[in-house]
Amino acid sequence: MASVEQLLETPNLAAALESDRFKQFLDQIPIAVAVSELHPTETVVYANLEFERLSGQLNATVLGADWHNLPGQADATPPLSLGEAIVHGRDNLGSFTIPNGDASLTVDAWSNLIEDDDGTPVFRLVALLESPGRDGASLDKLAEQVREKDTHLLELQHRVKNNLQMITALIRIEARGVADRPAGDRFDRLAGRVEALGLLYHALGDSAGDGVVDLGIYLSEVASAVMRAHAMEGIHLNLQVDTWMVSLNVAMPAGLVVNELLTNALKHAFQGRDGGAITLHSTTDATGGCRVLVADDGVGLPEGYSWPKPGKLSALIVRSLLQNAKARMDVTSAAGQGMRVEIAFQNP
Repeated sequence: MASVEQLLETPNLAAALESDRFKQFLDQIPIAVAVSELHPTETVVYANLEFERLSGQLNATVLGADWHNLPGQADATPPLSLGEAIVHGRDNLGSFTIPNGDASLTVDAWSNLIEDDDGTPVFRLVALLESPGRDGASLDKLAEQVREKDTHLLELQHRVKNNLQMITALIRIEARGVADRPAGDRFDRLAGRVEALGLLYHALGDSAGDGVVDLGIYLSEVASAVMRAHAMEGIHLNLQVDTWMVSLNVAMPAGLVVNELLTNALKHAFQGRDGGAITLHSTTDATGGCRVLVADDGVGLPEGYSWPKPGKLSALIVRSLLQNAKARMDVTSAAGQGMRVEIAFQNP
């Protein structure tokens, strides 16, 4: 996710993609990502290394062209090409089979339009994720690969955690040196999101290798990190958490959403005020589910403004949370009475 968020928030995406450091960062993520610029005519302006691998197309072929050159057919009737699905579809496009030498790959595809502040679509973001084979032999092979790599998992998590800590520190240093305040804020938000991911990998390292984490403890660590990074005198955090074990697919978007809400509150909710209170509760209920509450007693959202804003990373993160965790979210706000976001999770 961390690779997607700067794409969504950078005003000049094409210019950002010319940064070697930024491209190196995107090239390391395990999700195939490509971006097209919609005007004056739609052309692909960026594709990471994983996109080259899954699509079987080198950047020399992809960049400057449109999506119709991509190989791949939908696993559905009637057959639809991957390129057609990208241009005409939104969100989850389904599964596609892509030729790969003498064999083939099955990928799940997503396509999302990115809007500017005026609501005008300016970019299209495409993501591909390889799907495991559905036949018994493929599943047996996948299980064998998992067993072979299991002994390396803890070492890998340790390295990832250390790398994320280093990236966070570098981004915060970069943010302090940016004279343009909006640009500095974007770097700062990026650092917060990367730090939230680092905390998650730390929690996974403490989970005895079972792939689940305590959501309450994880969210409390995210809150502590945000409060340290954006320390404000007179702001009190009301924290209450219960133990509730969840998978990585639930914890990751939940942590990013809570990071986003707490950061927004500290930056905007108490402007013109001497202090205030922020609430973070992650408590279990009688059904065995969990409710996460993030609230503040600040100024509230501006009139006509909603959260999350369509086309921004926050909307993508929230969508991931609601889909992966099958959660429900309720957002309320009133002028002078703060903002309240409640997320309800069912018993896993």
